[in-house]
Amino acid sequence: MNHEKNASSDVTDSSLFIINAFLEHLSSERRLSTHTVINYQRDLTLAAQVFGRRDWASLTVHDIRSLVATLHRQGKSGKTIQRCLSTLRTFYRYLMREGLARDNPAVDVRAPKSGKRLPKALDADQVSQLLDAGQASSEPLAVRDQAMMEMLYACGLRLAELLSLDLDSIDMRAAQLMVTGKGNKTRLLPVGGPALKALGRWLKVRALLVKDPDQTALFVSRNGRRLSPSSVQQRLRRAALERGLSDHLHPHKLRHSFATHLLESSGDLRAVQELLGHADLATTQVYTHLDFQHLAQVYDGAHPRAQRRRDDEEPNDG
Repeated sequence: MNHEKNASSDVTDSSLFIINAFLEHLSSERRLSTHTVINYQRDLTLAAQVFGRRDWASLTVHDIRSLVATLHRQGKSGKTIQRCLSTLRTFYRYLMREGLARDNPAVDVRAPKSGKRLPKALDADQVSQLLDAGQASSEPLAVRDQAMMEMLYACGLRLAELLSLDLDSIDMRAAQLMVTGKGNKTRLLPVGGPALKALGRWLKVRALLVKDPDQTALFVSRNGRRLSPSSVQQRLRRAALERGLSDHLHPHKLRHSFATHLLESSGDLRAVQELLGHADLATTQVYTHLDFQHLAQVYDGAHPRAQRRRDDEEPNDG
């Protein structure tokens, strides 16, 4: 059976040779139908295009999880991702049998349930387009909106978590945020430099808007009251349109972008889930609690806007 080399030009000849040998095994030895073999070929080509010049034997479970995150971002359905993972498990069993791999990195990785539609993430360029464009504005509500968007993306907050933040939730000097999530559970999150700078600008403006000394809300309206969910959603849609983003922008899209970008960069699913405040991994793995120091290291090493405040600069400058 002739199998076309339709993977990316960045894929090595040896990788393509191994794929073709596997497909020939499916066709000749296992006598699978042409349709089934083509599906295997399509899935392996999809994976090969993501991994590029990586050798199959060098891939780890983190690489496979990063593949899943990349396919999520590309808009692939849960069903497609499940099939790709199933193909990879079968492929690695073949590689192990042939002495071409020592283990099967896809064996414990699970895709989301096929019936659950994944929210679409912004790519890194779109995030920059959204966040960088608003840094120069001095209009009070624009300064507030900039700080809210930076926090949603920097910390992966739910909308309800953002709205519940109080002044004492943020420690500017330590670059840390205490968040109360679902089930009244709290988590401590690192905060990146751009978000701290945006917050510093907003705190100066907030002091001019709030007349009630008992008002503790971090983000307030023009009248100095705690914001409502609908007002935040409306402001985000407006900001996206003003900055040339055609996709409908809502708070959860920034949260999902945070998770997707961290997972693609770090491959550390447990740390990302901890940062998001999820109760479990939705996989067969045992949930492992990670301390804040490890979470901060993952965040600093992987988040696109994770440069923390330098020791020689004040967090609320500018």
